[in-house]
Amino acid sequence: MKSKWIEHNGKQIFYQDFSNNFFNENNIIEELKEVQNIVLSQPANSVLVLSNFSNTEITSNLMPILNEASKTTKLHVYKTAVLGITGVKRTLGDLLSRITGQPLMYFNTELEAKEWLTKD
Repeated sequence: MKSKWIEHNGKQIFYQDFSNNFFNENNIIEELKEVQNIVLSQPANSVLVLSNFSNTEITSNLMPILNEASKTTKLHVYKTAVLGITGVKRTLGDLLSRITGQPLMYFNTELEAKEWLTKD
């Protein structure tokens, strides 16, 4: 598993690393299963999530899987920042957010995402 807990500004962030999978759906699905288990083990409305999809394509096969995962973990997530989502991927991300009701904030850099997540 590439995903891990990181710390920024004294707060724990769960860094979901889906980066550099290009078109490898199996890698994404396996990482997603492990990520879900970790998020579901946390208290409700507590997890700060940073998801990195840089250099990874979100295929039509992955959309229903990502939708279901997001619905499943929604109650445990406090805030979600996303990297690597531009163009068509951004449209799919917006659709995912509307379907699941889990708001996503998009960022160009990891530092911007971490700063936003830890503000409050």
